[in-house]
Amino acid sequence: MTFSALFRANRVFFITYLLVILSVGTLMLLYTKEQLIRFINDHNSPIGDLLFPYLTYLGDGGFVIVIGVFMLVLNRRAGWLILASFAISGLISLFLKMIVFPERLRPVRYFEHSNWEYHLIKDLHINEYNSFPSGHTTSAFALFSMLAFLWQRKAWGWLGTLLAAIAGYSRVYLFQHFVEDAFVGAILGTITSVITVLYYRKRFGDLPALGKDS
Repeated sequence: MTFSALFRANRVFFITYLLVILSVGTLMLLYTKEQLIRFINDHNSPIGDLLFPYLTYLGDGGFVIVIGVFMLVLNRRAGWLILASFAISGLISLFLKMIVFPERLRPVRYFEHSNWEYHLIKDLHINEYNSFPSGHTTSAFALFSMLAFLWQRKAWGWLGTLLAAIAGYSRVYLFQHFVEDAFVGAILGTITSVITVLYYRKRFGDLPALGKDS
């Protein structure tokens, strides 16, 4: 399978994914990272404060592992694909965080000496270092893009993009990352899943199928 074939088979996922990437990328060109996070942080709400601390777990490593192990029981090959994409993307993300960009500060440390009275959710643990890229966003896009590729109901591909994007947005809303951190995480996680799928198809043949055709 070539990438063009994968794209055609999963056009709903890729189109919605590209719309998100292009939209966020455009905003990053028009505004600084300080302006973007200020806008998101200033538009907090009681509902957001209630939901996003839980929705962010869509990109938590523990959550992805649970899904992967669960899939191992239902479909062994699908489970291994999910876990492989998660492991590879996670190691790359960790390498970038710890080795390539160790000086990248998280928002709470970045704005430590500013006069901006930013909003924080009470009792939420806030990290201070190793901001780039967002590990949660990387894991979320690795997981949900892989599920979209494996799921036979291709018309539901947009849901993979939506759930991963929610996880990415939650990282900025919770003041854990800048938009650029989530943006790169979204690209890294998805590219890892694409490469994993293409390698699997070349080496082992057809992908395992989840669900039924709509």
